[in-house]
Amino acid sequence: MKRSHLFFSFLAFSLLLFQCSITEVENDQGEVLLQGPPPDGKGKPGNDGGGDNPLPGDTWNLIFEDEFDGGLSAWDVWEGGAFNEEIQLYRGEQLTLSEGILTIESQREAVTGATSIYDATPKSFEYVSGRIETKALFGPSGVEGEVEYRFEASIKLPAGNGMWPAFWTYGDPWPTQGEIDILEARGQNVTEFQSNIFYGRRPNRNINRNTEQHYETGVDLTAGFHVYEMIWKAGSIDILFDGNLLHTYTANRDNNISSLFGKKEKVVLNNAVGGLFFSDSNSANYADNAIMEVDWVRVYKR
Repeated sequence: MKRSHLFFSFLAFSLLLFQCSITEVENDQGEVLLQGPPPDGKGKPGNDGGGDNPLPGDTWNLIFEDEFDGGLSAWDVWEGGAFNEEIQLYRGEQLTLSEGILTIESQREAVTGATSIYDATPKSFEYVSGRIETKALFGPSGVEGEVEYRFEASIKLPAGNGMWPAFWTYGDPWPTQGEIDILEARGQNVTEFQSNIFYGRRPNRNINRNTEQHYETGVDLTAGFHVYEMIWKAGSIDILFDGNLLHTYTANRDNNISSLFGKKEKVVLNNAVGGLFFSDSNSANYADNAIMEVDWVRVYKR
């Protein structure tokens, strides 16, 4: 066989191998996607960390993961009310685990319970819901191998006016250790969510300003699972959605990100109801019940 024939035969064989390496995958929305080898041969194509792959590129080290296929031993479960004039009592009965999904169920129910976990004074509530916080704390520092942290969760948001789902981090005493809201949403705005950052040098006094950022995704966030993500560094915080960068907070005097470096924070998942987050304070206009679902949570560092 002539050399030219050998070349074209080899090229045809190589193309065949490449085509065979591509598979069709169906996502949560039932869309068929083509999936082949990522550029670096690791992780998710075009994304070297997180997403649907629990083992990202070798620069990121997975240090916390919960697939919700066991108990909640890694978490503290809130029993009591909260803040911001919210109208829900958090209790463990609103949390269920089934087939690798954490469900937080919120429903209209008149109950009496502790004002908060810090204040046992009895208080009346109109709703019951759930909230969990990691027992471990996380955050970047100057130590080699942990100068960047990556937080991710796959979440299906609850629908309904008055519902306030959130995926966030904070440390006590608030806000001296900071608070970073990776995801907050209003249940009546099903295609939108927002992020925010809080910090203060004294307890209960936030000094940040102009840190609230709003995102229009163009998809119904209550119809399927999506990945909400933050990358936290010394001089910036990135907010990502389904692997796409939406916004970068660059350290300045308004957000005090440089003062957050070296702080440690717990990861929180919850669904609040009503409160100062809503312009409509009439709970008669709120949904009677809603469900927030979480598929997994992961934290990486490098």
